[in-house]
Amino acid sequence: MRLRGLGVINEAVLELGPGLTVVTGETGAGKTMVVTGLGLLFGGRADAGAVRSGQSSALVEGRIAIPSTGVVAERVREAGAELDELDDGAAELIVSRTVGAEGRSRGHVGGRSAPVSLLAELAEDLIAVHGQSEQLRLRSTTRQRQTLDRFAGAEVAEPLAGYRERWQRLRVVEEELHEIRTQARERAQEAELLRLGLAEVERVDPRPGEDQDLRAESERLGHAEELRTASAIAQAALTGREDTAAGEPDAVALLTSARQALDQVREHDAQLAGLADRLRELCVLATDVAAECASYTERIEADPARLAAVEERRSELSGLTRAYGPDLDAVLEWARSSGLRLLELDGDQDRSLALVTEREELRTELGALAARISRARRLAAGSLGEAVSRELTELAMPHAELVVEVRQRPDEQGLGVELDGSPQLLAAGPDGVDEVELLLVPHRGAPARPLAKGASGGELSRVMLGLEVVLGGADPVPTFVFDEVDAGVGGQAALGIGRRLARLARTAQVLVVTHLPQVAAYADRHLVVTKAVSGEVTESGVTHLDRNGRVRELARMLGGLADSDSAQAHAEELLATAGADRALDPPGSEDRARRGTIVA
Repeated sequence: MRLRGLGVINEAVLELGPGLTVVTGETGAGKTMVVTGLGLLFGGRADAGAVRSGQSSALVEGRIAIPSTGVVAERVREAGAELDELDDGAAELIVSRTVGAEGRSRGHVGGRSAPVSLLAELAEDLIAVHGQSEQLRLRSTTRQRQTLDRFAGAEVAEPLAGYRERWQRLRVVEEELHEIRTQARERAQEAELLRLGLAEVERVDPRPGEDQDLRAESERLGHAEELRTASAIAQAALTGREDTAAGEPDAVALLTSARQALDQVREHDAQLAGLADRLRELCVLATDVAAECASYTERIEADPARLAAVEERRSELSGLTRAYGPDLDAVLEWARSSGLRLLELDGDQDRSLALVTEREELRTELGALAARISRARRLAAGSLGEAVSRELTELAMPHAELVVEVRQRPDEQGLGVELDGSPQLLAAGPDGVDEVELLLVPHRGAPARPLAKGASGGELSRVMLGLEVVLGGADPVPTFVFDEVDAGVGGQAALGIGRRLARLARTAQVLVVTHLPQVAAYADRHLVVTKAVSGEVTESGVTHLDRNGRVRELARMLGGLADSDSAQAHAEELLATAGADRALDPPGSEDRARRGTIVA
């Protein structure tokens, strides 16, 4: 993974790989920028404040090994991006994100520009990031229920999907019923107004375009005498009048005379012959127009009775357009849609009965699904509590116990659910009828305390890690990132955390930002973020440590003196202890690249 212009990091390249990778460094060196970079790479919120001072933008680029077939590869290809196919059934995907100093960002997937939402979508199948904020979310009972459901797997997921679909439909049905019942008077008034309006439209019985036709007829009848006179004058000008003195020219006669003059000499000049042909056409056209004017003059006449009828009809149509639309087409469309609405309103009683029936059917189905979900959750709760409690023993909490409590609340208006052989009315929500809460018994004899109230930061860190170790085998996400989840932990507990992280790394890629040497000692790959101060500018870089480098870094983390003989001896002892612990762990699947691994 390449970082450039991000926070205190000017430019750095992280060579990641399978197994457990730890990132250490002095306070303020920029360790958390590694996690920030991963967050940006996988669709996190862009913050202009993360851009290094003096830089125009920050860049994060990653190379990810994924299966060449599967959900991620299919989604990438759908987006038009390219994958670099490898020989072993895997493929490499290049992903990058640029954030400008003004806060705007751009994403690229497989060489193609991509929306940030695509990066976030890919993250769901590739990476899980845990930090202090994740610990805060773990205090949420909603988050705790999601954790239990994640552990239960398909036994909860399948009925829960059906439950949520029916729950959404139930909300729609209840809203419709509420509207019908609470707005009965308003709906009845609306129906009556629609009936009156439709009756008026039916009485007038307009036809499409009738208002335009009547407007044209009214204009013609209202100016009949003027129109007749004008057409007679035009006809006389074209062909002459009967009372015209002999020899008085008219248009047709003049055109005919002009054509005859040209026809006499047309054989001597082709251009003049063309003009003669055009004059012939004008003679024909003028004669036709004159005939039509004569016919129009004979046909048109003033008709006061018809004009009155037209105006009366127009007045009726105007009443419709004033009330129901700007023109008759709009009025007819109003009548069509209003008829459908009236059918709906008139069917309120039938619709209400149908909705009540559907509601009861949905509640019955929801009750059966809720019972199935509850049984699966309670069964999974016992197994999850036992498994995490065993992990807590390894995390220096030998007598601690995690209790996963699944309970319900009675509600007279709730769902009818049959639990333990007896029907009950229980409060329900979009995720069932269960309230899930994680309780911690820190030592024997102590009362169980809710994580949200009684667990310290160190205890919460260990509970969260224990959960991830237990869930890791079934979790489809191949990469886990932990940002100082070991805060508030030390001593033997820190060794336990390192041991559990190493175990999780048997089946997944794990990246840990830590300040504990006991955790860093378990790493397969150790990266240190170093800083150099030049005046007021701090620059950080990332170095991959060899064995001697790890000893010096662990010594620094132990006592602050990297060259101290006693600190280095302690560091060697930590490495030896971690190596012995790792040798005792059974090997897990090494097929991480086929699941999805951040390579660089």
